[in-house]
Amino acid sequence: MPPPGHILVVCTANICRSPMAAGLLQHALAAQPEPLRSLKVISAGIAARHGERVSENSVLALKKTGINISSHRSQPVTQELLDGALAVFGMTESHRQMIQLQASPPPAHLHLFREFLPPSAGHELPDPFGGPLRLYEQSRDEMVEAVPSIVAFLKTLVEGRKT
Repeated sequence: MPPPGHILVVCTANICRSPMAAGLLQHALAAQPEPLRSLKVISAGIAARHGERVSENSVLALKKTGINISSHRSQPVTQELLDGALAVFGMTESHRQMIQLQASPPPAHLHLFREFLPPSAGHELPDPFGGPLRLYEQSRDEMVEAVPSIVAFLKTLVEGRKT
């Protein structure tokens, strides 16, 4: 069986939402049995530059959960990252649309981070960039709410690859 690939989390500049989401998802997967535990979670941005530091408020919001993302550096989404991904998760519908327009071919499993929650929960994660710490904490909490549904989805993907 081929390795399952990585998980790609995408936002705009790859300095706020996607690094937080990747840190939270990687932490959750570490508590799962193999092969989920070995999945690597990577983040990138549709309008990112290489090497930008993660926003301080993103670091602080995750530090409160015991997760350290301070060493993260931004990177743009590339076709190579998309091609190697088991699944890709964007923060907003515009992220998904940009990937669908620019990727050739687009990823088979391209979803929103909150897509597997009930519709009443809201599926988009607004950008906290430039806002106070409480907005970053709100984003973090909305991501935490979505993580169990993503882990469940990834279980079905990995199990489907075994057959």
